[in-house]
Amino acid sequence: MLIDDYMADLGRALSGPEGPKRDLVVEARDSLADAAEALEAEGLDRLEAERRAVADFGAVAEIAPGYQSELTACAGRRMGLLLFISVPLTVIMWSVVWRIFPGDPVAWAHKPGWYSLVSRLIDVLQLATGLYGGLALLALARGARWIRRPHLVTRSLGILVWAMLPIVGGLGLLLSYGPGVPPNASTFLPALLANLVTSAFWGLQLYGAVRCMRITRTA
Repeated sequence: MLIDDYMADLGRALSGPEGPKRDLVVEARDSLADAAEALEAEGLDRLEAERRAVADFGAVAEIAPGYQSELTACAGRRMGLLLFISVPLTVIMWSVVWRIFPGDPVAWAHKPGWYSLVSRLIDVLQLATGLYGGLALLALARGARWIRRPHLVTRSLGILVWAMLPIVGGLGLLLSYGPGVPPNASTFLPALLANLVTSAFWGLQLYGAVRCMRITRTA
């Protein structure tokens, strides 16, 4: 097998973030090219040198798992960083919005008794999600050498997002349109901007969750 054929097979065998995946494939190609050039300098023709370099490098089935493990950890680190930053930021953003929300003070003074409990529950769930993302990021970075199955950490991040977003979204709708809740000013500019930012964060989180689940489904 020649180097180009080997690289094509290796690329098809790997799944993960495009940038790191491309870097790993390029690194492998450079190593094979250097080995082939060394063998060519010893007297082998180019094709035979490439075949020998590929054979010495190892079969794709032997090399791919190590590369895939690194790509899986990379996807987990990205997801953990996203949660660690975006989820607490969302909590802070909405806390500021609610403080300047131009609602009727009298009406909000008589909000339902469950309102504050649900609001605090959302904050706790989101902050816990952000904290778990930070712990996962730390585990897949500095603690990677002690984790035997990093794909489980990466997969847990995807499962967490799929579980938490419907819960938080449902509780958020309850706060906005639940029984006894005072009318909210949905056209208030800060609230509109906060909704746009929140939707963007949720979209990124769902995309990352899908990628984490896809990468780890066969691990």
